[in-house]
Amino acid sequence: MPSSIARARITHYAAMRALARHGVRHPVARALLAAAAGAAVSAYTAGHHVLDLHDEFRRKGHR
Repeated sequence: MPSSIARARITHYAAMRALARHGVRHPVARALLAAAAGAAVSAYTAGHHVLDLHDEFRRKGHR
């Protein structure tokens, strides 16, 4: 079973792909956005920082 940060990344990328393909009004995109939000909350309550989800942001020297 993946860690909470890995689940948050997986659902985040799935939601981004669904949004790019279907748009924000599509039911699947909305469901994936809700799942991504829930996974992000779980990762945050587990002690991860918001920027832990965004590797490229951290690599550019932020944080």
